[in-house]
Amino acid sequence: MIVNFYKIKISMSKIALITGITGQDGSYLAELLIKKKYKVHGFVRTNQKIKKSDHYWRLKKIIKKIKLHLVDFNKDYDLKRLVKKIKPNEVYHLAAQAHDGHSFKNEFYTLNTNFNFTHKILSLSKEINPKTKFFFAGSSEMYSKNIKEKINEKTNFNPKSAYGIAKTASHYLVKNYRENYAFNSSTGILFNHESPRKGDEFVLKKIAKSVARIKFGLQKKITLGNIKSKRDWGHAKDYVYAMWLVNKQNKASDYIIGTGQLNSVEDFLKKAFKYVGLNYKKYLIIDKKLFRKKDSLARIANPNKIIRELKWKRKFNFDNLVKDMVDNELKKFKN
Repeated sequence: MIVNFYKIKISMSKIALITGITGQDGSYLAELLIKKKYKVHGFVRTNQKIKKSDHYWRLKKIIKKIKLHLVDFNKDYDLKRLVKKIKPNEVYHLAAQAHDGHSFKNEFYTLNTNFNFTHKILSLSKEINPKTKFFFAGSSEMYSKNIKEKINEKTNFNPKSAYGIAKTASHYLVKNYRENYAFNSSTGILFNHESPRKGDEFVLKKIAKSVARIKFGLQKKITLGNIKSKRDWGHAKDYVYAMWLVNKQNKASDYIIGTGQLNSVEDFLKKAFKYVGLNYKKYLIIDKKLFRKKDSLARIANPNKIIRELKWKRKFNFDNLVKDMVDNELKKFKN
């Protein structure tokens, strides 16, 4: 009897689960993982109708390549059933309630959503597959508003908002799972990052959109507050690449993700108008009512650890960020 043996090539795609997949970071991360041959699943809040909602505009190009799941994080059994069904190799926990992040107006909802959901998804990931790699999106809001030096992984936390407190507590929980359970869970502490997919309520997006409208004669002026305000601004595409690098590692750790450079609102304004051949001073109106009562010192990142250890390199400098955001708005209005 002759037995023939055939070599069967089996392609084992990695499976990734992204919470907050409909947001700026989640959509760019999903695109990156698809390019890297992952099977991508995303959790979506139950108040968003799948594929029929404005919430999904960022996923338009890849909606048929990903699997979305409606989730109510208060329903523990359904949440566990979904995670068990998906069996992710990597989890990227990006979802958070941030609308009232600078106040305690709705502190119980913010704390409950941001901390408890993190706890549940972290615990389930470990329980269902102890070899899962878990990334948690931290925030520069975890630090004091008046730090003069660059912020690194050893800088003390001192959050001043319900959002920042929830992020800090979640970070310590992630750290606890890593140290006490040897679970591969990391926190990437993200500083300000923008892109064409940022919401219209954010100042850089407002500027980019206004520049395009003014260029095409659809708007005459732009009204802003304190244009001297500075931030450590990067591009979201670079930051989601950093997330993927963190989750690739066999040894989990925490990393500051930022540029280490400060730019002002005026810097962006000037460059954006110059890009379309206009002088911003001819179109700017300053409204002091838009000034924050107590504008904080700009937090600035020290990303040396992730650059040194994971060889993270940014593709977008500040000029590239300006160009990408303005180009995107020009295409919209040109069409």
